[in-house]
Amino acid sequence: MTIENIVKTKQGTIVDVRTPGEFMGGHVVGSINIPLQEIEKRWDEIKSLKQPLVLCCASGGRSGQATQYLLQQGIECMNGGSWLDVNYYQTQNL
Repeated sequence: MTIENIVKTKQGTIVDVRTPGEFMGGHVVGSINIPLQEIEKRWDEIKSLKQPLVLCCASGGRSGQATQYLLQQGIECMNGGSWLDVNYYQTQNL
């Protein structure tokens, strides 16, 4: 399944790993803000989210780091790249 399909069909959870300030400046509707530096502290919350997780940030760098870490921990997830790309997928018709 592609990231686009997961987002369009709401089969997972969109997690934005930017800072709270960046998130407040704009984000994907329905996404959850878990900043990259808080991932380990919010482990129980992350485990309880509907998988697969689609991780996004400003450009894909931080979400790439988060994806790599979470995959190593057994979490089903994908790097969605920029939140603007993920937002675009969500606004397209099926």
